[in-house]
Amino acid sequence: MENKKVGYLVLGISIVMAIIIILFYQTMTDLAEGCPTVQQGLYCPAHEAIPRQTYLALSVVAILAILGLFLAFSKQREKVIIRKIAGNRKEEKRSIDLSELKPEEKHLLKIVQDNKAVFQADLIEKTGFGKAKVTRILDRLEGKGIVERKRRGMTNVVVFKE
Repeated sequence: MENKKVGYLVLGISIVMAIIIILFYQTMTDLAEGCPTVQQGLYCPAHEAIPRQTYLALSVVAILAILGLFLAFSKQREKVIIRKIAGNRKEEKRSIDLSELKPEEKHLLKIVQDNKAVFQADLIEKTGFGKAKVTRILDRLEGKGIVERKRRGMTNVVVFKE
């Protein structure tokens, strides 16, 4: 929902609450009239408590009303739209520096390059490495931007990024 609509909703709720509080105050003061007063030599705490609690409740409603006004009349933030402009840039084929890769990374990458896309479970089977080791190797290769894992059901498909 937009801020404006929420603001009007909160403002409406605070007005209804204020009316209920005022009606409650009138009813309680009518009931408190039956209590003994100081002139009769007795003390009734309702004479002091009812106005105090009413003011407290009305101050909470006032805060709600101020929040509603703020939301209703505050300026909506503008959405920024960024669009990429495809110019005359030619995509360059990047070369992968294999010298910085570990031997097990090279082995795994060779299998992925040969197949273009391979299930992660098949990589575990073909390399003979454990699940955790293959996952760590793929994490490193993915971090370097060489491969990409895509979720397919209960497994991942490992794709060579070109």
